Amino acid sequence: MLFGKGRTGRRTRRTLSSALAALCVGGLLTAPSAGAQDAGPGTPRVRGLVARMTLDEKISFVHWTTGPEGGPTMTGIGYLPGVPRLGIPELRTADGPVGIRLLGGTATAMPTPVALASTFDGDLAEEYGSVLGREGRALGQDIVLGPMTNIIRVPNAGRNFETYSEDPLLSSRMAADEIRGIQDQGLMATVKHFAANNQEYQRETIDATVDEQTLQEVELPAFRSAVQAGAASVMCSYNSVNGAHACGNAHLLQDVLREQWDFRGWVMSDWLATHGTGDITKGLDQELGVELTLGQPVPDSKYFSSALKTAIQDGSIPEATLDRSVTRIVGQMERFGLLDGKATERPHRDPEAGRRAARTIAENGGVLLRNEHRMLPLAGEDATDIAVIGNSAKHPKVTGNGSAHVIPDQATAPVDAIARRAGDKARVVHEPGEDLVGVPLPDSSLVPAFKGGKQLEPSGQGVFYKGRLTVPADGDYKIAFTAVGGVANLQIAGQSAVLGSEAFGTVTTTMHLTRGTHEVTMNGWAFEQTPLSVELSWVTPEAARDDFSSAVAAAAKARTAIVFAQDDSAEGVDRTSLSLPGRQDQLIAAVTKVNPRTIVVLNTGSSVLMPWLRETAAVLEMWYPGQEGAEATASLLFGDVNPSGRLTQTFPATETGHPMAGDPHRYPGVDGKETYSEGLDVGYRWYDRTGVEPLFPFGYGLSYTTYAYSGLSVARTAQGLEATVTVRNTGDRVGRETVQVYLGASPDTQARQVLRKLAGFTKVTLQPGERRRVTVPVDEQQLRHWDTSAGTWKLGTGKRSVYVGPSAAETSLTASVAVLPR
Repeated sequence: MLFGKGRTGRRTRRTLSSALAALCVGGLLTAPSAGAQDAGPGTPRVRGLVARMTLDEKISFVHWTTGPEGGPTMTGIGYLPGVPRLGIPELRTADGPVGIRLLGGTATAMPTPVALASTFDGDLAEEYGSVLGREGRALGQDIVLGPMTNIIRVPNAGRNFETYSEDPLLSSRMAADEIRGIQDQGLMATVKHFAANNQEYQRETIDATVDEQTLQEVELPAFRSAVQAGAASVMCSYNSVNGAHACGNAHLLQDVLREQWDFRGWVMSDWLATHGTGDITKGLDQELGVELTLGQPVPDSKYFSSALKTAIQDGSIPEATLDRSVTRIVGQMERFGLLDGKATERPHRDPEAGRRAARTIAENGGVLLRNEHRMLPLAGEDATDIAVIGNSAKHPKVTGNGSAHVIPDQATAPVDAIARRAGDKARVVHEPGEDLVGVPLPDSSLVPAFKGGKQLEPSGQGVFYKGRLTVPADGDYKIAFTAVGGVANLQIAGQSAVLGSEAFGTVTTTMHLTRGTHEVTMNGWAFEQTPLSVELSWVTPEAARDDFSSAVAAAAKARTAIVFAQDDSAEGVDRTSLSLPGRQDQLIAAVTKVNPRTIVVLNTGSSVLMPWLRETAAVLEMWYPGQEGAEATASLLFGDVNPSGRLTQTFPATETGHPMAGDPHRYPGVDGKETYSEGLDVGYRWYDRTGVEPLFPFGYGLSYTTYAYSGLSVARTAQGLEATVTVRNTGDRVGRETVQVYLGASPDTQARQVLRKLAGFTKVTLQPGERRRVTVPVDEQQLRHWDTSAGTWKLGTGKRSVYVGPSAAETSLTASVAVLPR
């Protein structure tokens, strides 16, 4: 149970009528479904409040500010002052979606959403949301900027770790369940980034050229599901869509969001993604972001503050347009009870409950990709003499970088968790192999000496270090730079400055330095409530060579080798390739040559290539597993938990073997335009169409037990379809299996279709030897396709094939069902 609401209670509550959806839970307002939102443009109470506001008060609702100095809570990303004289409280918002990110503060760092989606478990998605919802409220926030629901289209896109899946159905179900969890705790959710924000390269300027059917069937279903689940707000994206920037795209914000989906919440921009005051007439309600400059006062919002006031006063924008936006925002405040004093009735933080949920989700989201000769779970001699290798084994890779980077309350090093689980009699050693942190720069090399820790007092700014670095030899030096409590810049030898901030954790940069002395400068600024602390360390070329050799030697001496490997996905930049960065591939290959019992644990945000795969004994994908990742990893390695995670994205076998490869018009774009010419064939659908063999297919994942499927039957129902199959646990351990149902094309439809798509899934827990008839519902919506000429959904009739199995590549059971017009 989490926060007084268990999984059984969740299923029961969903069977209640929509009239009961506004019950209070634990003194907090339970968010109603989208259908329960007021049918008019604000309730009489809200319209009356807006009518009593001055022009300045109304404008204060449509642009975020940085908040009052010395406020009572940790700082989020935005602040609205409210209207105290009318009883309208202030509003605060924090970044998500991996936890509540506060500047200068800690929170529960959850496994990343791609790890959550790998559970294929809606109950856990709601539990995940409950952690965010309670923590957000407890930490003084009213809104969280999450979840992110953009489809994984580009396998090396920088923010894949922040979203769910390459599949629209899986993403839709995860989004809806997480939003219910968030908003049941009284925190408003903001679904983002609307829409087609599927790459970070040129994200502020790229124009996504995508046909309407692809939009409706691939990118938009998760957003629609979020709206249907009652999301309070939607964040529009940086990019343009079909020639109009997303935050001023009337088709997206009005035709789709308002008219097709009947969305009653409000739309805010991504940070500085507003392009003009006139965007408010096209469906944008609120501007997020100000252009902060070091050492300068916080400026006015560019478009929705004084510029909007001028436009209203000169009549170029009707005040009624502003009233509409304010009504939408205040309407959601009313819906969440914030106009009735609920804003001050905040729960206490429950970090222990957050910790339990984070561990459970990390354990269920881990995907076992390879397990030769049942190397795992570790037992006997294999569990008593272990060499643990890798940077992330000592410095846990908790999450990705950017606005989703949460500083955890705690995070154990995986090597320590493994040593504890192995026991006092076991021998567990660690070697970094490829160290990304190294050691502090010695006083003999850096003059004057630099002492890590506090550099600037709260609100302080400026240069805090100048010195000279003496380099003993030419070579590539890894420089690790960490800044907490503010933002800092490091410059060495006139090379490009390294930016350090909480959003990017420890930043490791490789610099080629020549023998001799080089100038070093560091400057920055501290947040209002916290000092700026900085750490600086390095790995010399000689140390890097020694680390590599020592790791291989340790692996050769040990019975078992466990190599932790990581990538570094981040907002604002896409990965340059699908390979592991640095020399990690070479390190794994070298270790497997000296130890055939090599296990690789991957801490990655998305798919990676594995040239060493066939030489390993086992591979466990743990994604960025959150603050409890070490404990979850140890539980899976030693068999305390049976792996049940499944891939939410296809892993390509080669750099050229995926939908985006070989066509620059698709990615990264040509002349500022990316073309979605693959249409509906995203992810596994493209592999089906082309016959290209992936490294691992969508939906794939091994277990410490085995399953058999038989006896498939499919029936037409009033709600869609029901696929029923017998699943038997043929192994000797209890396990959880994800039963996946894929639907074939309609023979009666002239519109483009995929060969098959995920149409339903469910989880089933089976004891050893147990068999069970499992029914997987397929919603009627999955039988439909978007008819662009008619601007509506149409049923795909005729004899349709249904495939069932444990992954997109393993659907040996097939049946057909007649879909007749209604």
